[in-house]
Amino acid sequence: MPRTAIVIGSGIAGLAAAIRLVKKGYVVKVFESNSYPGGKLHSKRVSGFRFDLGPSLFTMPWLVTELFELHGKNPVDYFQYVKKDVICNYFWEDGTFFPAESDKDFFIRRAAATFDENPNKLNRYLKDNKKKYDLTSSIFLENSLHKTKTYFSKKTLKAIANIATMGISKSLDVTNRAYFNSPKLIQLFNRYATYNGSSPYKTPGIMSMIPHLEMEMGTYFPKGGMHSITKSLFQLANEIGVQFYFEESVKEIVVKNKKAIGIKSSKETYFSDYVISNMDIHPTYKKLLPLEKHPDRILRQERSSSALIFYWGIQKVFPELDLHNILFSNDYEDEFNHIFDKKNLYNDPTVYINITCKENKSDAPEGYENWFVMINTPANYGQNWHKLVAKARSNIISKINSILNINIEDYISTEFNLDPVAIEQNTCSYRGALYGAASNSKFAAFLRHPNFSNNIKNLYFCGGSVHPGGGIPLCLLSSKILSDQIPSLSNGK
Repeated sequence: MPRTAIVIGSGIAGLAAAIRLVKKGYVVKVFESNSYPGGKLHSKRVSGFRFDLGPSLFTMPWLVTELFELHGKNPVDYFQYVKKDVICNYFWEDGTFFPAESDKDFFIRRAAATFDENPNKLNRYLKDNKKKYDLTSSIFLENSLHKTKTYFSKKTLKAIANIATMGISKSLDVTNRAYFNSPKLIQLFNRYATYNGSSPYKTPGIMSMIPHLEMEMGTYFPKGGMHSITKSLFQLANEIGVQFYFEESVKEIVVKNKKAIGIKSSKETYFSDYVISNMDIHPTYKKLLPLEKHPDRILRQERSSSALIFYWGIQKVFPELDLHNILFSNDYEDEFNHIFDKKNLYNDPTVYINITCKENKSDAPEGYENWFVMINTPANYGQNWHKLVAKARSNIISKINSILNINIEDYISTEFNLDPVAIEQNTCSYRGALYGAASNSKFAAFLRHPNFSNNIKNLYFCGGSVHPGGGIPLCLLSSKILSDQIPSLSNGK
């Protein structure tokens, strides 16, 4: 009898886990409640516009291409991408404009001139960020934090010896203020806390390593849009024999004698040697394992931020905008105070605008642009989202009009939106949080759920709500970490 593995959910981590487990010799079955793969990494066509619905930033593309190489495939036959020269365009209401170049030396020169900062401090900051990444990536990103062997490697011991320089005991904001005087440059680097759904005034300073991923490793655009990542991995998974069960939701993980032996779906019971949940860790326990012991401390953690996204077809071309654009609020700290402490929306939000037709012309009709307009929000705690969405739309339009000197509402030809309630409903993300638990604590990395169960044998986890965290690169790494813990059949059972 062939040995089998069941994957619950076909998000990016679930697809990657399935692809890796096939390579290890398993028959893999993926169960998905939706009619399509990809989870948040999906797209929609409306009135001649194509919109990526979820993640919009692509870094570390080799984490995708290695999945094709794992099976002897040429990645370019499935998936192609281009490197961006400009990481992001930043705007402030006083007219300050800063295009963040991917070339590090050019970035330093331009940032020093724009923000009146010492270029040597900028260079030292980026070098220190690289050092943090180099010291900790193998511990926090590439291996399980919950396995003893991780802490006995030379890299781990070296990282521990340098822990005082990591900024673990002070916030990202405090860390950035130690380098820079310009409030705008501090705000720019504080923004990276949002990459894991946290507040720069609470998340530890070690998170300053995140800019390194963009400035040293680059940002990219997948040809065909972000959804092409899902489509290419789904194509590969089908070619190598992964079996997909769409519109078949999992109702229970079957456990016998403290061992996962299969699942009960909306249609029938399936048995397997391993069960991997790509579902958010909270509903995994609450809905699929109701009778088992729950890691209550982990499940009670503060949720990460969510998002409110407006998808607009715009009847105008804006040459001053690029693929990624940020329009900053005037009081960043108060904005995050509203999101995490007041669980409310701020009246002067920071607005992110993603325009994929800047790279993929067919995403909008000629003379139009497809705008993905997003603000960070609290997770869903029962707020009146109907009222908040209407108010946020007005505030977003005011921000855009003020900075771009236009009445943007005159140019909106197509519109729909996505709020935290819909995110939760569509993706089973608890409270609509985009990254599972927030990283607003120096212990946050250690408190994320491991990629395996301590109490149930043969049960594993991947995705943004478990180690190492949310976002496409970390989700892909979570699938690698869990697959490394499952034995290859070619090496014996």
